[in-house]
Amino acid sequence: MTTNNSSTQDKRTPGRKSKFWAYILWLFGGLISAHHIYLGRDAHAFLYISTFGGYLGLGWFWDIFKIPSYVADANDDPNFIKQFKRKVRLNRKPPFSTVRFTAGNAVAYFWAEIYCSAIPQDEINGINFRHLMILTPAIIALGVWTVGNIGREEGTIWAALVAAYLVYPILYYIGDDTVWVFLMVLASNLAFDTFSKRWNLKPKKKQRWIKRMLVLFLAISLYFSLIGSYLYFNAVITDSENEEIKLSDAIGHFFTSPIWLDLKASLEATWNQAVHQGFWATWAQIVDLSDPRGEINAYKVLGLSQTASQSEITVRWRILSRDNHPDKIKGTKEERRKAQEKFMEIQQAYEILSKAKNRRQRRNRRSE
Repeated sequence: MTTNNSSTQDKRTPGRKSKFWAYILWLFGGLISAHHIYLGRDAHAFLYISTFGGYLGLGWFWDIFKIPSYVADANDDPNFIKQFKRKVRLNRKPPFSTVRFTAGNAVAYFWAEIYCSAIPQDEINGINFRHLMILTPAIIALGVWTVGNIGREEGTIWAALVAAYLVYPILYYIGDDTVWVFLMVLASNLAFDTFSKRWNLKPKKKQRWIKRMLVLFLAISLYFSLIGSYLYFNAVITDSENEEIKLSDAIGHFFTSPIWLDLKASLEATWNQAVHQGFWATWAQIVDLSDPRGEINAYKVLGLSQTASQSEITVRWRILSRDNHPDKIKGTKEERRKAQEKFMEIQQAYEILSKAKNRRQRRNRRSE
């Protein structure tokens, strides 16, 4: 009886997490890890964000099945705690998990690639930043350690760090960065799983929301600054002649190009007009210029000015319809197809302008 009462009280305890809301946040904000933030799994949230939705969305899909256990963990559900204690009794340390081991490899490799690609390849003001490659094993160990400390498991970073640095010199013998990084990742993850991994038996510490978000924001900012460094210093694009151009140079040249200068002048003119004539009047003019009803294009198709009368429109439509009728085309199948498209375009243009005339007549009658 006492157990039932305590269970009822637990369900009414403020701050308990809802499986319903966890799934809602997973569905609409899962790729940015909204459900993990809601459940207080901030490290898990950062892993999701840094790997673009749990390694390109795979983790997001996997969470369909894991959310119930995440919610139970967050709420210290009695059944969850009972099962956890049973695991601890049966296993001195957490057993090997293929999913967690694979996730550790994937995250560590992904982070290492991001870090290596962010290091400037060229000297900047005489400084060679390639020496920062020495920190690659630390990035790998950090990825392994972060995955290893998710949920009810934990471990120190030292074994993973030492293993990664022991493999580091292999680069000078194999010369392949991809294999080199993979071997460091594998060694680091195996070392963590063998020597560091243990059960997390410490009670959860509740942290203030502001502090949690601040730490998460700083981690995300640091991570995306690496991506920004890659885009600025190392990213390249290929032009029409298949020559590589640094993205930063291409962006700089774009802002001095005629197309940007013309666009900038147009935007400035639009802004000045909005300031003097009012934003709503300017917006109405922009809408008209965008030709929402297709009238401007219809005049162009018929080869008429926008001041043409309805009789001129009708005469022009008849001439173009006769000259472009598909039955008069005796050429190839492709030529007949193009003639059919042109004929339909003419009919549509005439229909648009006829409707516009009727619309204006109705408007004029209402205003009389």
